Amino acid sequence: MVENPFFAPSSLPYELPPFADIREEHFTPAFERGMAEQLAEVDAIASSAEPASFDNTIAALERSGRILDRAATVFFTVAASNSSDGILEIEKQISPLLTRHMDTIRLNRALWGRIKQVSTEDPEESWLLEKYRDDFIRAGADLSESEQDRLRELNQQLSALATEFAQSLLRASNESALVVEDPAELDGFDEARIESLRKDGTYVLPLLNFTAQPALAQLTNRDVRRRLYELSVGRAPGNFGVAAKMAALRAERAALLGFPTHAAYIVADQTAKTVEAVEAMLGQLVGPAVRNAQKEAQELAEQAGFDIEPWDWSLYSEKVRQTRYAFDGAAMRPYFELNRVYRDGIFHAATRLYGITFTERPDLRGYHPDVTVFEVFEQDGSRLGLFLLDPYARQGKRGGAWMNSLVDQSHLFGLRPVVMNNLNVAKPASGPTLLTYDEVNTAFHEFGHTLHGLFSQVRFPRVSGTSVPRDFVEYPSQVNEMWVTWPEILANYAKHHETGEPMPADLVDKLQAAEKFNQGFKTVEYLAATLLDWAWHKLQPGESVADPEAFEAAALEAAGIAIPQVRPRYRTNYFAHVFASTGGYSAGYYSYIWSEVLDAESVEWFKENGGLSRQNGDHFRRELLSRGGSVDPLTAFRNFRGREPSIEPLLVRRGLN
Repeated sequence: MVENPFFAPSSLPYELPPFADIREEHFTPAFERGMAEQLAEVDAIASSAEPASFDNTIAALERSGRILDRAATVFFTVAASNSSDGILEIEKQISPLLTRHMDTIRLNRALWGRIKQVSTEDPEESWLLEKYRDDFIRAGADLSESEQDRLRELNQQLSALATEFAQSLLRASNESALVVEDPAELDGFDEARIESLRKDGTYVLPLLNFTAQPALAQLTNRDVRRRLYELSVGRAPGNFGVAAKMAALRAERAALLGFPTHAAYIVADQTAKTVEAVEAMLGQLVGPAVRNAQKEAQELAEQAGFDIEPWDWSLYSEKVRQTRYAFDGAAMRPYFELNRVYRDGIFHAATRLYGITFTERPDLRGYHPDVTVFEVFEQDGSRLGLFLLDPYARQGKRGGAWMNSLVDQSHLFGLRPVVMNNLNVAKPASGPTLLTYDEVNTAFHEFGHTLHGLFSQVRFPRVSGTSVPRDFVEYPSQVNEMWVTWPEILANYAKHHETGEPMPADLVDKLQAAEKFNQGFKTVEYLAATLLDWAWHKLQPGESVADPEAFEAAALEAAGIAIPQVRPRYRTNYFAHVFASTGGYSAGYYSYIWSEVLDAESVEWFKENGGLSRQNGDHFRRELLSRGGSVDPLTAFRNFRGREPSIEPLLVRRGLN
């Protein structure tokens, strides 16, 4: 019998998980053994007769739980990207056990007593020590026994509800797909797109995990658009009740831990620090964004000849864009072939900025045939890490796009990083994969997270790569979007997939002229989701919501962001960022715009200092990307930028000034 592959480190390069050897039946035994082994390690640390030191307490905790870490990393990667009924069942069973496991560690009084005794003069160790102390306090280490018992109950209930929310949404996004029998109803799609949707004599358009489905910008049949939109906003209706329960439990937990609301609990650990700081920033954006969106709605109604509904916005904004700027987004797709976007665009920009190169490794594999593995090298030929790409949508894969780490860089274990990007691009039935401009932008964005992981140079896995505050983690990825239309980069990858001809200069000019158009809509739909998240997580302890849909409507109205034609980017029932996990972005969806303040500042710095150069790339890498969470994030930003951030560049970028 072959031993469970999680019981020992992988023998593959960079300790890439041995996906070819991993079976569903390996996960539960690995979780069970991993948790038992880590608890034994923790007990040994807590009961040590030696005086508490950084090495025998904090570093020892960093070294603990290796089996569990390997199993959990692979399991949750597969659960998000290539799930099955078996995986879903394991997730239901294991999620509350993992929550209980973490509570057992962080509510261990003897361990907490030792952590409080540790001292160190080393700056990186001091920073990690403070993070551990904060983790334990925020996890309830100083609570009484009865309070800790209630905290455990709350955490387990939240874990079970988050799993229920996520699995319900995954099923609903497949089951709520738009199904049509007559391909004429899909007018606006090209023949290849229509053919890719054919299934058992019908045509099936699955939902992506946000409100405004991309197809709404193309479908000419208004009734089909309405049906698609209503399927989008109405999916997984049972999740409204699940979300309301989670918000109430989070409010109770926050009060138990000494915070007035869950929002206050969350931001205290972020760069924002206070509820007031977040609300001050959002307050500067709502008014200008709403005014812009209302003006845009009038322009679209003039174009359409009638008052538009939410399902009309995307189509008529494209028509206005074409009329005003003579810009047709569909005309760009032939120039955005997937492989060329990565090899001649994303990788090329990284080589120009940082000197790194990429070599495909067909001998290494992921969890699905769609996954491609690349080895990454420094300019001098030394090995840096691995990058895995999983670009295609499929059943069993959650919507959206994301980066995750399969192996965290750390000097403690001598490990180099293994980082992965997931997209949800429609896989064509045949021929090349052509991307929209938005999909190209997303690919560059997610690769910004990858660079954050690849360039990590820290001692401890707890602060490796993207292990930074939630309202800072999107910042480096947003900076990487600037290279999408940078002339030298765009010219290298935006070539017609059949002729090889470069994208016409006038098309690029029109794109750049049109980029600020529809920013009112984009900002309002984002802010509406942000303020909805915020409203749920400012519930007072003991406050419950009997009618979640009415609560949602009232929250948007109270925030001054309720525009009938512009719904939140995510409604409560499919707000996976916030309700599909116990951590995630709860009371933290504001982080995208908070990070964009830093991003807009950084783009200005690059432009002021000559743009695409090794000198600039090396400065950004050295002062910020390589530091992970080993230093205060805003200190790292100031070291890079040379001053405090200002909101003004963001307002200019979005046309809100």
